[in-house]
Amino acid sequence: MTVNADSSTTSATAPSWRDLPAAQQPDYPDPTALRAVTQELEAYPPLVFAGECDQLRTRLAAVARGEAFLLQGGDCAEAFDQVSADQIRAKLKTLLQMSAVLTYAASVPVVKVGRIAGQYSKPRSKPTETRDGLTLPSYRGDSVNGAEFTAAARVPDPERLRRMYHASAATLNLVRGFTTGGYADLRQVHAWNQDFVRTSASGQRYEALAREIDNALNFMKACGADPAEFHSVEFYASHEALLLDYEAALTRTDSRSGKLYDVSGHMVWIGERTRQLDGAHVAFAAGIRNPVGVKLGPTTAPEEALALIDRLDPEREPGRLTFITRMGADRVRDLLPALVERVTASGAQVAWVCDPMHGNTFEAASGHKTRRFDDVLDEVKGFFEVHKGLGTHPGGIHVELTGDDVTECVGGGDEIFVDDLHQRYETACDPRLNRSQSLDLAFLVAEMYRS
Repeated sequence: MTVNADSSTTSATAPSWRDLPAAQQPDYPDPTALRAVTQELEAYPPLVFAGECDQLRTRLAAVARGEAFLLQGGDCAEAFDQVSADQIRAKLKTLLQMSAVLTYAASVPVVKVGRIAGQYSKPRSKPTETRDGLTLPSYRGDSVNGAEFTAAARVPDPERLRRMYHASAATLNLVRGFTTGGYADLRQVHAWNQDFVRTSASGQRYEALAREIDNALNFMKACGADPAEFHSVEFYASHEALLLDYEAALTRTDSRSGKLYDVSGHMVWIGERTRQLDGAHVAFAAGIRNPVGVKLGPTTAPEEALALIDRLDPEREPGRLTFITRMGADRVRDLLPALVERVTASGAQVAWVCDPMHGNTFEAASGHKTRRFDDVLDEVKGFFEVHKGLGTHPGGIHVELTGDDVTECVGGGDEIFVDDLHQRYETACDPRLNRSQSLDLAFLVAEMYRS
């Protein structure tokens, strides 16, 4: 892969997207300092490679054709102080367990994509936050400013873009080590659960499934079959392409094809707040070859979805475009059918994925932002019901989760009550499913997929 000497002046990035309105961008007080950081990032090695992005696009094409299922999950927003082997392994372990449940119980190939190694930025509904009469800029993720409610911490700092790159590189290094060095071997299905099974109903249910997988593997080995695919796993990194200065600095021209790739992650997505058809984010995404996702909320009209396809997937290539719907449990059954019908009738083959988290957030009396597990589950149910009714493929789920035993979402098999939220409420932004709730969801999704 060849690095562009100045990726900000390529035909697919500037001046095209730089001439358009860009929502949710930080207001850096020193543009010269920002340019110095992005110029340095332009010379850094890629975090991922074009061939890996192409491979993921092939996998997502199978999702779009109804031959596979996408499991995409991870933190709402990663934090610089959580780049540790233990925390990264815990997230990976949870996703591997969910994947094992879906693959075995639903008998479907699972494409595994983390919200990881780049998800350090968050769009915000308000540019400022007020506490006790003091108004400061909102916290926009560790890539922009600090979470501490002080004037100094909340100033956008371009040096944080450099820290995001190095944190992402360290995370990807660990993920690659875990997924290819034996940790992801299917014979580890019991080991992934040893610290969990005794105290969790979902862990005990998983252990029963792990025994079935183990027996199946032993049978295959006795028959002389031991495929290499059982000993490692394909795992891809994704994040919201929110900070366009960072994404453009990590855009490179592939020496094989001459195409542009955003090498900050295998897949990037455009958020609900930045999917304006005449905006910079759509223009930037149109110029790169990565698989691209777009979040579609309840205000999305079918005409908008079709226009997004024209801009982002003009060649109608399966695997190129994923629509991640986030309607809310109370609206998904009413609003999703028209979108799916119109897109299907257009002939486009997009992957349809359900984000059951962002449309179901509320504030508890304690002031904690939270979600009900039952609402999360009901939106997924509605998503499956709509696709079943239309004869289309429910392609996957996109969830905010952690491998830790946090108390951020209420409900689940090992029920968390509203009064429990304060015990381990650790997210910097939105509430995440904990490990037990994530496994509960995987089992329930597998049952929906089979029915």
